[in-house]
Amino acid sequence: MFHKVTELLPEQACLPGRKGQMIVSGKHLALGTYYVEPFPSNTRSILFGMGCFWGAERLFWNMSGVYSTAAGYAGGVTSNPSYEEVCSGYTNHAEMVLVVYQPEEISLQKLLSVFWQEHDPTQGMRQGNDIGTQYRSAIYPNSQEDIDIALETQSEYQTLLTEAGKGKITTEIRLDLQFYYAEEDHQQYLYKNPNGYCGLAGCGVSF
Repeated sequence: MFHKVTELLPEQACLPGRKGQMIVSGKHLALGTYYVEPFPSNTRSILFGMGCFWGAERLFWNMSGVYSTAAGYAGGVTSNPSYEEVCSGYTNHAEMVLVVYQPEEISLQKLLSVFWQEHDPTQGMRQGNDIGTQYRSAIYPNSQEDIDIALETQSEYQTLLTEAGKGKITTEIRLDLQFYYAEEDHQQYLYKNPNGYCGLAGCGVSF
């Protein structure tokens, strides 16, 4: 199942998935909050894809103002996919982190600045040695207002990258996509395994 598929597939070529949702505990081990709905009324959410979701989730749960985080899959076709199916490339999903945050304590712009500078958004269907469509850079907001903010920060960061001699941003920005929770083993993975793999690496251009 672990092929390195580097192009999104036609929908008919993707795995069908299943009706049953992934069963997770919902309790965030690092924050003590819950990473499944309902969330407090003073929170908002967004999905970030930065390659392997283990390091990306830890990055955001350590930020003040973030209420909760979760690892999962989005952007593809297959319903309720497994990790092995996503890694096969036959779902079109990316590994994503759900970030639930409190806007009165941390702004979306701050979250986006961390997103841009803490991975390399110019690599297409990969992050470093992690190759495949599941590792693509992606932002999936749930409002047009947040889409506009994401696009504005993308333009600002592209200017900085260009000045530094870097390539063009390939980040996929789309609205309000279905988020599927990853298996319990993947939730707060680096809290359970502090010395585990983290593939996060920026491109050396601060925002």
